Amino acid sequence: MTDRISFQGEPGANSHLAAREAFPDLEPMPCASFEDAFAAVIEGSARYAMIPVENSVAGRVADVHHLIPESGLYIIGERFVPIRHQLLGLKDATLAGLTHVRSHPQALGQCRKELRALGVTAVKTADTAGAAREIAELGDARVGALASTLAGEIYGLKVLKADIADAPHNTTRFLVFSREEQNAALGAGPCMTSFIFRVRNVPAALFKAMGGFATNGVNMTKLESYLEGGGFSAAMFYAEIEGHPEENHVKLALEELAFFSSSLTMLGVYPADPFRRA
Repeated sequence: MTDRISFQGEPGANSHLAAREAFPDLEPMPCASFEDAFAAVIEGSARYAMIPVENSVAGRVADVHHLIPESGLYIIGERFVPIRHQLLGLKDATLAGLTHVRSHPQALGQCRKELRALGVTAVKTADTAGAAREIAELGDARVGALASTLAGEIYGLKVLKADIADAPHNTTRFLVFSREEQNAALGAGPCMTSFIFRVRNVPAALFKAMGGFATNGVNMTKLESYLEGGGFSAAMFYAEIEGHPEENHVKLALEELAFFSSSLTMLGVYPADPFRRA
């Protein structure tokens, strides 16, 4: 298997930065879509995929949570990355002369107030680094881009305004995916467990299934529902908890969940990013 890590976006994207920081020895592999980034791992052209799942300002990344259960891949790690958007422009551009700013919808949403204060029109693009490339090719000093410092360096742009964001805590959480399970060892440190399940078709099944986590003192950090098979009745749930499945209190909670579920699939047991304790 090639020593590459796939990500969605063009060179210089925030996912590129996250992949480079987490796995400096792996070759970054840009992909046009999240599906392509997952497929690269499934097909063996990349060892891992670095996928953003949620942002502290703009919320969850659209479509990703539907792709995770369908991918057949395992979660082997998480990484929280502070996002520092740079307002980039051509070498002869000025902040006062900007009329439009291009970027990914997530980035535009994270800088909505800043852009409104500048009086510019936000233009959605496929990704942040792609926006930087586009304005470099366009050659119009009135058009800027929200992207990373790396993207500015790659495409020969200058920073018109540095580190802009509506909130200082602007952070994106990424998950790392692999074809093989790489579950964290019991006792190796704080860890997270991710899984999907479908509750049985009985009254209050979800309430009863969740009861085991409360009575056993297991902290559930995420619970999201999604529909499968094109219908509106077969709801599946994606969940994340703190702890290892082999810890007694976690094991008891999962056993109670399984009793009230028609299916339960583990997606990964992985080290908790130290960011959670910061």
